[in-house]
Amino acid sequence: MRALVIGGGPAGLMAAEVLAQAGFDVIVAEQMPTMGRKLLMAGKSGLNMTKSEPREVFDAAYGARPDALRAALDGFGPEQVQDWARGLGQTVFTGSTGRVFPQAMKASPLLRAWLARLVGAGVSLRTRWRFMGWDGAAAVFDTPEGRQAELADVTVLALGGASWARLGSDGAWAALLPDRVAPFRAANMGFGVAWSDHMRAHFGAPVKPVALIAGARRVRGECVISARGLEGGGIYAVSADLRDGAALALDLLPDLDASIVVRRLQAPRGKTSLSNHLRKALKLDPVRLALLQEFARPLPGDATALAATIKALPVPLTGPHPLDEAISTAGGLRFEALDDALMLRDRPGIFAAGEMLDWEAPTGGYLLTACLATGAHAGRTAAAWAEGRC
Repeated sequence: MRALVIGGGPAGLMAAEVLAQAGFDVIVAEQMPTMGRKLLMAGKSGLNMTKSEPREVFDAAYGARPDALRAALDGFGPEQVQDWARGLGQTVFTGSTGRVFPQAMKASPLLRAWLARLVGAGVSLRTRWRFMGWDGAAAVFDTPEGRQAELADVTVLALGGASWARLGSDGAWAALLPDRVAPFRAANMGFGVAWSDHMRAHFGAPVKPVALIAGARRVRGECVISARGLEGGGIYAVSADLRDGAALALDLLPDLDASIVVRRLQAPRGKTSLSNHLRKALKLDPVRLALLQEFARPLPGDATALAATIKALPVPLTGPHPLDEAISTAGGLRFEALDDALMLRDRPGIFAAGEMLDWEAPTGGYLLTACLATGAHAGRTAAAWAEGRC
């Protein structure tokens, strides 16, 4: 039997591996010149593959999970991700925050080993094949050799989201599935801030320790001041709430209770300036002091009011950074258009996986885990469907 996988990112390659293990003749068609480009980009600063933490905490990162996503993660969760990496010869380790990385840190050794294993299993990898839709039952591609049509017993779509178009995730496929796609929105992105000139000295500086407050969500994390606004893991963790209308506030002293802050502020300061008093009494570094002055000047003279400001400093945002610059996207192929096997309800034999599905999660290993998990789930269910049908 023949299987076609369209998309050579983590979800597509995982679907191809599962289908090859089930005995299928597998073709992977990728529009870019090489496979796994976004995976390689994600691994440049350290490939965060998954997260080791209590399972209920891990599951909560995905919000209200549709049944198909729940089944996928139950079948291929954090432990399976680590075992899979080890099977590719990659030693893994868990950092202090629970994030799991390959010992080599980069994605390239893992991807090379994975592609070699796929080729060894008989998977055919075709690059520069751009999916153009269907002609009857055949999938049609623009290729360097001209228009090509491929027939398969099952097809897995793993076409990616709509961020980082230069790496292949351009979202153009949405036009091929009208009325089934929720609009794409940026996820895990930075936000703009209209800084005053005195903040230039702090561009590129990390803000830590800090807790970010967005509506009902409070996250202990780190963010970075850039010329355009705020970026980094802490802001990404609350980006969905901010995108959906929540206001941002920063707790500049997340390790101190407000009453302790008040007491320290009330200590006699003599002729010491307020800035020096804040630095000495509260150990506020220049970056956090600059943020306090940027958004709360003139500072309250009352210790209780000043403490409240320090513990929840309002930060006005000008909006999210553009969709194409986001680490990931929300929106995509609606789960209502799929059954629990991730098969399109109105196109039997065609399954979908990865970031093209309408789900989102924060950074920290959740994104890659779900891409691998949905790829594995689509591969398994596609094989089962084809074998039952044939």
